[in-house]
Amino acid sequence: MCYVTHGSGRTKAAVGVVVRMTTDTAPTADTTLDELLEIDPATAGLLFREARTVNVFADEPVPDEKIQAAYDLVRWGPTAMNTVPLRLLVVREPAARARLVEHMADGNKTKTLSAPLTIVAAADPSFHEHLPVLAPHMKGARERFAAGSEEMRVGMARTSALIQVGYLIIGLRAAGLHVGPMTGFDADGVDSEFFDENGWRSLVVLNVGMPASEGASHPRQARLRFDEVSLTV
Repeated sequence: MCYVTHGSGRTKAAVGVVVRMTTDTAPTADTTLDELLEIDPATAGLLFREARTVNVFADEPVPDEKIQAAYDLVRWGPTAMNTVPLRLLVVREPAARARLVEHMADGNKTKTLSAPLTIVAAADPSFHEHLPVLAPHMKGARERFAAGSEEMRVGMARTSALIQVGYLIIGLRAAGLHVGPMTGFDADGVDSEFFDENGWRSLVVLNVGMPASEGASHPRQARLRFDEVSLTV
């Protein structure tokens, strides 16, 4: 083992791996592990290392085409049985935004009011209605899901849709946008407000746009290393 220094302490790292750390323990440059990646450092920075959760946005409109481009990319990400249960409520109109803000946690109200665009990411428990197109090889799948329990469909939709939310955040970054994801809201209230007819279940609210010139993000925080989060058996 060797040691790399960050701040006032030292961190063990595998020999041959160069890890550059800032004083707040956040990696800001490439490591030799990047040689194993199939994307270039600039792309890695855009999607992950340099990307930040944004709380304060600039007063710049977000074109519909950028949202559509992001989704057109991430819709190809895998989901269980190709169910693709993620649904998006794109909130633009002030009246609709005010209705949404009523259900946001206090700490998320102001940032949601001021964001140029907000997306409510939801799961569709009726995903099975699309299976004849999405999974034509699974004969009778729509009918089997329809005959099954709603609880099972809701759980399955939620799991895959949450995976798709992760894809969506990266896709929005790939489109040059910045994102502020939030789970601090009354999901039942949002569902009643917006999804009473279609039965979607809200999961995450994402503010989207360009960062303000000042105070857009909190200081970068540390991330756990691979050896801190993994077990090999």
